Amino acid sequence: MVFFGYMVFSIVLGLLADRYGRWKILLLSFLWAAYFSLLTSFAPSYIWFVFLRAMVGGGVSGHAQGLIIKTEFLPTKYRGYMLPLSQVFWLAGSLLIIGLASVVNPTIGWRWLIRIASIPGILLILVFKLIPESARYNISTGNVAAALATLQRIAKMNGAAMPEGVLREAAKERRGRFKDLIHPKYFRTTLQIWIIWLGIAFAYYGVVLASAELLERDLVCGSTAPPAQDSGDDSEESRGPCHCRLFGPAAYHTMIISTVGEIALNPLNILGINFLGRRLSLCITMGCTALFFLLLNICTSSTGMTGFLFMLRALVSANFNTIYIYTAEVYPTTMRALGMGTSGSLCRVGAMVAPFISQVLMSASFIGALCLFSSVCVVCAISAFTLPIETKGRALQVCVTALGYLNAL
Repeated sequence: MVFFGYMVFSIVLGLLADRYGRWKILLLSFLWAAYFSLLTSFAPSYIWFVFLRAMVGGGVSGHAQGLIIKTEFLPTKYRGYMLPLSQVFWLAGSLLIIGLASVVNPTIGWRWLIRIASIPGILLILVFKLIPESARYNISTGNVAAALATLQRIAKMNGAAMPEGVLREAAKERRGRFKDLIHPKYFRTTLQIWIIWLGIAFAYYGVVLASAELLERDLVCGSTAPPAQDSGDDSEESRGPCHCRLFGPAAYHTMIISTVGEIALNPLNILGINFLGRRLSLCITMGCTALFFLLLNICTSSTGMTGFLFMLRALVSANFNTIYIYTAEVYPTTMRALGMGTSGSLCRVGAMVAPFISQVLMSASFIGALCLFSSVCVVCAISAFTLPIETKGRALQVCVTALGYLNAL
């Protein structure tokens, strides 16, 4: 339901961010996510829990505006280096919540886990005044004075002088229009980006959710005896489809290893993005992802299976890195947030479909599920290679029809 909330509100918040500002929507999304996250910890029933988690997903969908603000401030030559480094903070947060869950869940329960996990978001809200509105956005709305004030503030903080030149107001265009996404200049790009986002999320969450199934199959494959059944709880409830068991230390250990894998290829990903370009780099990593999905069918040791999963997490994470950067760069300022929002919505469609393949189809036909994941990755690789626009070294565009750029920024 988190994905459903994300899917619905990602488009809405993207549209609002293009019309009313990135900073306002980013602040709204943090307030929204923190509020409903805290409410979740007091959910009186499962129905309320599901509804509140969907609302949390709606708030989280606006966090992409942070990446857009950073993209619009960074110079062209630094975007390919600085944007992928955001993955380090994603990794730190992921490891922190896994470590926290391993301690809090078995002792004081999941409600306190949610409450404690909400604290960083609440603290960040308190320092939101330090985050400026995008100067590019202000220019696109004709607010040159606000853009200039932001740049002067940044120059003062860095102890640098403002560069020479005059900020020119961009051609006036309506912002946040869906029809701009299918403008002849961007129609093919938009369709292929949507395919790639859907496929990457399908592969990413497929790997995450299938890890338990894959490790279980490895144990069956690697041993002559069938895996032992847990006979400690033979109640009717334990045999029911909704019975939950707490993760043990081994489960948390596996999650930490696979999560660390998400940053393993970050240095190579940065090199590929900057030297090979966004399209070719994404094509290569998607192709390798397809290959590693097929390699999972090899009968190997538990260590070997963990290694394959580690590499898969590294590859799908590199895919996300590249498509995030490409999407933020390819669209003009007047529809950049909407382009990211619609892509994020399609992304969650792939995420919602993944469990049916990784945990349902995989139980019926293991090789069939792997071939499906691999085929989707191949389609995404072809789509990446044939994208009509390469954004490496390309200045950010301001509007759809005008060809001018804000060189002063």
